[in-house]
Amino acid sequence: MFILVNLKAYPCDPIEVATAARDVAEASGARIAVSPQAADIARVADTGVETWAQHVSPNAHGSHTGSTLAEAVADNGAAGTLINHSENRLKLAGVDGSVHAAERAELIGGDISVATADPGIVEDAVAAAEAVDPAVDVFCGAGVSTGEDVSTAGDLGAAGVLLASGVAKADDPESVLEDLVSGT
Repeated sequence: MFILVNLKAYPCDPIEVATAARDVAEASGARIAVSPQAADIARVADTGVETWAQHVSPNAHGSHTGSTLAEAVADNGAAGTLINHSENRLKLAGVDGSVHAAERAELIGGDISVATADPGIVEDAVAAAEAVDPAVDVFCGAGVSTGEDVSTAGDLGAAGVLLASGVAKADDPESVLEDLVSGT
C-alpha cells in the first residue's frame, strides 16, 4: 500500500515531515512519499524521501508565466505528480495535457475516511478505473488518518492512500506515519 502525504499549503516544516516519512519508510519497509509545494520540491527530495509534485502544468517550455513544468519538478527530484486534485480542478483537456507533460518527464495519485463512511465510493472508483485501464492505480483520500483507514482502503481495492492534514498538522508527524504504516 502506497502512502502519499500531500502537504498542500499548510504551515508545516516540509523537511521535518519528509525526514519523518523517510525514517518510517526505511524502518517499516512501507512506501511513503511526500508532496510539498513546488518551491520545496528540491529540499524535500534532498532528504531522500520519495517526492511528488502537487501539480504540473499541461504545457512545455515557452512563454507560460506561472507554470510548473514537469521537466522542472523532475529535475528537482520529483518522482511523480498529482493531477486534477479536487482543490485544483482541471478541464479534461488540461488533465490530458498534464498527463502528457508528466509522461515527458516520467512522473506518471474530512475527519472520517471515505473508505469507512462510504466504502462503495472506493469500490466503484476501483471498478470504473479497472474497466477503462487495469493498469491505473486508484488512491483513496478524504479523511484517511489511521492505519485502520489504510487497511480498509486496501481491502476495498485501492492501491494507495492520499492524505494531508493528519500528517502535515500533526505535532509528531513520525508517530502518525508509524500508525499509518501499521495498516499496510
